[in-house]
Amino acid sequence: MEEVQKIKQRFGIVGNYPGLNRAIDIAIQVASTDLSVLIMGESGTGKEVFPQIIHQYSSRKHGKYIAVNCGAIPEGTIDSELFGHEKGAFTGATDSRKGYFEVANGGTIFLDEVAELPLSTQVRLLRVLETGEFIRVGSSSVQKVNVRVIAATNVDVLDSIREAKFREDLYYRLNTVPISIPSLRERGEDIALLFRKFARDFADKYRMPPIGLKPDAGAVLENYRWPGNIRQLKNIAEQLSIIEQSREIDKFVLEKYLPDYQNVKLPALIRREEQASFSSEREILYKVLFDMKKDMNDLKKLVADLLRDGYDETEIQGNHANTVRKLYQSMEETRDEVQQDLSMEKESRHPDIQDTEEVIEESLSLEEKEIEMITKALEKYHGKRKRAAVELGISERTLYRKIKEYGLS
Repeated sequence: MEEVQKIKQRFGIVGNYPGLNRAIDIAIQVASTDLSVLIMGESGTGKEVFPQIIHQYSSRKHGKYIAVNCGAIPEGTIDSELFGHEKGAFTGATDSRKGYFEVANGGTIFLDEVAELPLSTQVRLLRVLETGEFIRVGSSSVQKVNVRVIAATNVDVLDSIREAKFREDLYYRLNTVPISIPSLRERGEDIALLFRKFARDFADKYRMPPIGLKPDAGAVLENYRWPGNIRQLKNIAEQLSIIEQSREIDKFVLEKYLPDYQNVKLPALIRREEQASFSSEREILYKVLFDMKKDMNDLKKLVADLLRDGYDETEIQGNHANTVRKLYQSMEETRDEVQQDLSMEKESRHPDIQDTEEVIEESLSLEEKEIEMITKALEKYHGKRKRAAVELGISERTLYRKIKEYGLS
């Protein structure tokens, strides 16, 4: 714990949150090795400090330390930036150039936002991690390099793997030792400590008295969700230091600088794939109609299953006719109401436009559906009643009676 406090003082880390102390402790333990490290955390949590801790406490501390923001380099030049290129390798390559890996030989390279790397570059990076070899763009010569790789990301890499945006083998090669950085909203009392630190820094920078927070403003500070984390907190401290005349900030002043402030930390809403979003009332009504159609198809399947299980028409009518009739009636009433709502909504939006679409209602008669199924079965077996009866799941005698009853040929 004493070593953790020394590191906090050396690198300007403020706070006593257990998750933060744990991250620092892991960085100390892994520094003496050459293992790859993947630092994970939201944007603005201070991930860039931990590669420096690892480098300074490693045997490579006298070597080069290079930090590369992978998301800020265009896809067309990222390979050249990381691995170098030969003269004439591409338009504008007037001279040979060393890449970051070659320059950092014997030291440490920090790849920030590593999930933004193109797939082709990920293959090159994987080779460096596994064999210590790379090839300059436009060259055929293999070069060796001895570099410690530390990567960081603010996205869920496993999601990127499922979306085929990140190589799974590279993830496990980088993630030899994971370090998770807590978000600011998790750190509780650390938020006020950080604010006071930033307030003093800006007071010295701009040569003015430091700002302070009244108790009600302190509660607001701790309850806010801080989507921008430490970076956002620092920006707000600077804005208050410069703009506000009063050096004592109350909650009403502070809330003006906090976008979408809420008095409590409400749980985040999770959008599930099965939840549909609708941009208009019309889409909701159409969704209701489509669901009704699905219910009708399910009902037809139920009737067909009853016939196939050996029920004849009399049994169906005796046991299920009332239920089916009520269900059909309810569905028809709902359908009529929805269609009426659609017509009224359309007329209110476009009173001069007439709907010329012809709506063909699907027949819901059991008798018609039975005739349709019998006809299809007879056509399928070219009029052979025995095979048609087996297909329908009824006796040949019942089939003969129905053919006669419905006047089928």
